[in-house]
Amino acid sequence: MSITVFIADDQAMVRQGFGALLAAQPDISVIGDAPDGRAAVTEVARLRPDVVLMDVRMPVLDGLAAAREILASNFDPPVRVLMLTTFDIDDYVYEALSMGASGFMLKDAPAEELIRAVRVVASGEALLAPTVTRRLIEEVTARRTPQRREPPELAALTPREREVLELIAKGLSNTEIATHLYVAEQTVKTHVGKVLSKLGLRDRAQAVVLAYESGVVTPG
Repeated sequence: MSITVFIADDQAMVRQGFGALLAAQPDISVIGDAPDGRAAVTEVARLRPDVVLMDVRMPVLDGLAAAREILASNFDPPVRVLMLTTFDIDDYVYEALSMGASGFMLKDAPAEELIRAVRVVASGEALLAPTVTRRLIEEVTARRTPQRREPPELAALTPREREVLELIAKGLSNTEIATHLYVAEQTVKTHVGKVLSKLGLRDRAQAVVLAYESGVVTPG
């Protein structure tokens, strides 16, 4: 089935350029766009795309606030949000990941990276493999005081689930985790689902943020 995409950006050239690029892919359909965050929230609620490309800085309602409203709606099936930014180290993007955004892309990233990102996010995985995403999380958490105690929810994880959490936090995909642990990929998916459920998280990106903030994984 085709992946449906919605583009929110205040620059018409960006919307048109990204739209043409993605629409040219046989498995992707661009079903709408918006020049500001408020219009994006309204249209996403109406169109229910699989993936929203959301610019961080927009008029009327900024991308962060718009992403918060969309993610809080808990649409079923879920609407995945991929943040777009000009700056690779951006506290706003970190906050978006904490809310449950599935990752972020630099606006000047190569075309093939944007296409891949849409497919990865649509599949339900967070876009955490690129080193820039990990560096963002590491640098922001390094500037903050880590929690002195682990959240009590972590105690509910089995040793294997905690290991999976650590590997997620290091940016490994399900396939890479399966290879690392010498298990089937479906087994990894089961473990990931249990980790997210036990920790009350909606997304792998939130799992990464929690792992760093609680000290399960340390920056560096």
